[in-house]
Amino acid sequence: MLGICRGRRKFLAASLTVLFIPAVTWIYLFAGSFEDGKPVSLSPLESQPHSPRYTASSQRERENLEVRMREVEEENRVLRKQLSLAQSRNPSHRRGNHSKTYSMEEGTGDSENLRAGIVAGNSSECGQQPAVEKCETIHVAIVCAGYNASRDVVTLVKSVLFHRRNPLHFHLIADAIAKQILATLFQTWMVPAVRVDFYDADELKSEVSWIPNKHYSGIYGLMKLVLTKTLPANLERVIVLDTDITFATDIAELWAVFHKFKGQQVLGLVENQSDWYLGNLWKNHRPWPALGRGYNTGVILLLLDKLRKMKWEQMWRLTAERELMSMLSTSLADQDIFNAVIKQNPFLVYQLPCFWNVQLSDHTRSEQCYRDVSDLKVIHWNSPKKLRVKNKHVEFFRNLYLTFLEYDGNLLRRELFGCPSEADVNSENLQKQLSELDEDDLCYEFRRERFTVHRTHLYFLHYEYEPTSDNTDVTLVAQLSMDRLQMLEAICKHWEGPISLALYLSDAEAQQFLRYAQGSEVLMSRHNVGYHIVYKEGQFYPVNLLRNVAMKHISTPYMFLSDIDFLPMYGLCEYLRKSVIQLDLANTKKALIVPAFETLRYRLSFPKSKAELLSMLDMGTLFTFRYHVWTKGHAPTNFAKWRTATTPYRVEWEADFEPYVVVRRDCPEYDRRFVGFGWNKVAHIMELDAQEYEFTVLPNAYMIHMPHAPSFDITKFRSNKQYRICLKTLKEEFQQDMSRRYGFAALKYLTAENNS
Repeated sequence: MLGICRGRRKFLAASLTVLFIPAVTWIYLFAGSFEDGKPVSLSPLESQPHSPRYTASSQRERENLEVRMREVEEENRVLRKQLSLAQSRNPSHRRGNHSKTYSMEEGTGDSENLRAGIVAGNSSECGQQPAVEKCETIHVAIVCAGYNASRDVVTLVKSVLFHRRNPLHFHLIADAIAKQILATLFQTWMVPAVRVDFYDADELKSEVSWIPNKHYSGIYGLMKLVLTKTLPANLERVIVLDTDITFATDIAELWAVFHKFKGQQVLGLVENQSDWYLGNLWKNHRPWPALGRGYNTGVILLLLDKLRKMKWEQMWRLTAERELMSMLSTSLADQDIFNAVIKQNPFLVYQLPCFWNVQLSDHTRSEQCYRDVSDLKVIHWNSPKKLRVKNKHVEFFRNLYLTFLEYDGNLLRRELFGCPSEADVNSENLQKQLSELDEDDLCYEFRRERFTVHRTHLYFLHYEYEPTSDNTDVTLVAQLSMDRLQMLEAICKHWEGPISLALYLSDAEAQQFLRYAQGSEVLMSRHNVGYHIVYKEGQFYPVNLLRNVAMKHISTPYMFLSDIDFLPMYGLCEYLRKSVIQLDLANTKKALIVPAFETLRYRLSFPKSKAELLSMLDMGTLFTFRYHVWTKGHAPTNFAKWRTATTPYRVEWEADFEPYVVVRRDCPEYDRRFVGFGWNKVAHIMELDAQEYEFTVLPNAYMIHMPHAPSFDITKFRSNKQYRICLKTLKEEFQQDMSRRYGFAALKYLTAENNS
């Protein structure tokens, strides 16, 4: 009934409008025939240019009135058309037809209908309709391979999540590297109403490896061709995006364009904005065949169900085989083959307005896509030069890109209003654990930190590691924040083996780190360093979580658990590899101790041998680590014995012992309840002892702590009484847990604590 009333009101309003506008128009024209309240004669004589009463001003006024009259008549005509359409659709309104509705896109050639507010396929609801159904899932496919492309995907996804109002389903065609990185990222990101599925790109290589390709994307640049075969058979449509895309609008607007496809149109593409396919870029330039300027495949709308029925696989393969006989290889990967197919079958394409793929390579016509940069919807950095392209608005585009690059991804974890999310086991377990905590507990924030899920981006930079033949490699493991970044180059000079680092950074700091690393010859020359970004969240430094992340992602059988503010002795890596064999670490539960020393001097002539180090100890240039503030931490190492030792010697665990050790990669993790400053390493060494690890001191190994400003967390520990109380509480609870796990043998930890 409501629909009928609305329809009648709309019909009546339109009818009155059609009658009312002409009346108003003629009243307006008649009123315009008065000057100073007196009627103005419009006799033929006086209306002539040579009439005394005729002036240039009155001529302009009359011309303006005629223009206005034509505009009103045009509006009137459009309204009549709208009225007739409304009448013809009235029966369906009375039947209550609620079909899917889509908003009109600008620049599609439907300007008359757009002005009239008419949308093809409108439902019965009055007013402008949403682009897609409120909770309809939008499917997005992305091909991604390698470390650098994984970083690009994150920026693309941020721009999509920032604007989106619909559930999203990402289909990622990824190699093993990208899958490991992105699977961990999305799992720890925990964005509601986002689902991610992976498809093994390496399994698809055989589908396209027969195609010679000169494009820098390599074999992965051809994999969009096989999406009909790769993606689920029940998936009907998908938006396909390159990794170097940035969205400036809600992706639902693009999803809505599918509704405009007619007949046999199955591909939505934007015309290529360079002259590449015109073949006039340089002498003897011979591109693949294309329709006119050709189409760019950075953004594609694919109607998968129709493509499958058309036997798309057979179509593109036959075309590629035929063209390769003369072209020999592709220059632009999948784009060349898509265009060759379209050249033969132009009916397949629905041409998208160019603002859906503004291509920022050099010498493009992208500036003809928009009058104002604020009108743009998708920016495509499709040049190998990326942000260094030439464009008069490049600063605007670069700033937009950098905004998403440095945007805090934690802010994108917001729920979609009114759309139910799929049940997520991890999220439900997290909520259950948090609900069991007592918010009135004075140590609530400490306990809560244990369950905080930190967004994690593994292998932020390129990583390569070639294992040694004797399988004795040791990875140095450490964690750091932005204020310790200056230690990286020094550590790389002292340690030639693999390194695994967990960096606690914000999104903006991660980009600062990237620029720092890329500007460092030392860091860029090292490919065996794994940099894992753990993004900031909460008020505590999650030191043991960081250590666990770095430990979990090592590629060697052994690891040296260090801290970022220590420099290992020169040659330590090789010495540890020999010690691993000598002490049979592969078959015994040993923790090899590297004695720790410190200097108070920012400039230190680093000792090149044990003899030189002992001399510096005697002169007071060096000290045993923390001897003056925390003797118990390293006293069991027995530095007096170490001075003269020539062979490894065993030491016993004592309370508060926290040496730096070399262990197998299967050793227990650090306990996450300890955050910030205090007891984080002590608890781990206690766990090793409970699991019957043997502590063995290496006689010719050493490391030196370099001075730095005190951390924020140690300052809180020293100045905040409640911090110290909570740390004591967590220690007691940890010891009780140890007693439950290890039984009678763990009682010694309680006794040792009481005696210390």
